[in-house]
Amino acid sequence: MDRRIGAQLYTVRDYMQSIADFDNTCKKIAEIGYKIVQISGTPLKADEMRSVLDKYGLEAVTSHRGFEGFLENLDEIIDYNKTLGCTLCGIGSMPWGIRGNLEEINKFIKDADRVSRELKNAGMQFGYHHHAFEFAKLGGKRVMDRLIAETDPDAFHFIVDTYWLQVGGVNPADFIRSLGKRAEAIHFKDLRINPEKDFAQEMAEVGEGNLDWGSIITACDAAGAKWTLVEQDFCNGDPFEAMKKSFEYLKNKGFK
Repeated sequence: MDRRIGAQLYTVRDYMQSIADFDNTCKKIAEIGYKIVQISGTPLKADEMRSVLDKYGLEAVTSHRGFEGFLENLDEIIDYNKTLGCTLCGIGSMPWGIRGNLEEINKFIKDADRVSRELKNAGMQFGYHHHAFEFAKLGGKRVMDRLIAETDPDAFHFIVDTYWLQVGGVNPADFIRSLGKRAEAIHFKDLRINPEKDFAQEMAEVGEGNLDWGSIITACDAAGAKWTLVEQDFCNGDPFEAMKKSFEYLKNKGFK
């Protein structure tokens, strides 16, 4: 596993809506020490972002785009990722509106499998990022189990999220290990119970919650995962400070 710590830039999406803001964000991310990034949550064009990434020595390894684009204009998705320097073309989820609709989920799985094979033929890879709803049983089977079993293991890969695994009632380390090399990238995101907010469950900086990072990191190595990317969808304070705190924790765990 690449021991460079990655930054999932969705964490700082509010600071990436213009190229000037993107430049400032990349400068801050690089100053923290991050070397690799995931592009997500920005409307900017790939070529203008690539220039900024190169300026600060940041390597984009994957991105998130809407699934509609994969269906309607796959060539543009491929060009976008190639311009960024990515081979893993990710989606953030299946469309939210179909989550409880078994017929629509059946269609999504078939469409996504077809797209993943087309990407493979183009020398790229498809990456599915999950949440917790994929661990619900519909029609007697967990949706996640179907995503694994009914897609091409050489073409359909996963962007695994440690927080959402825990929320879905799944042991993160066990799940990552079971996926093997299909766990292409891992979002490192912690989960804590906040006594100041009526003991609510919330996302947290890596090392600030209850996840067992020793076992998760060992599982990532055993599975053959390529990249780890720090993500925190919602931060109580400055998201750059949150990214820095996670970076420092992982640095003490042997990352760089």
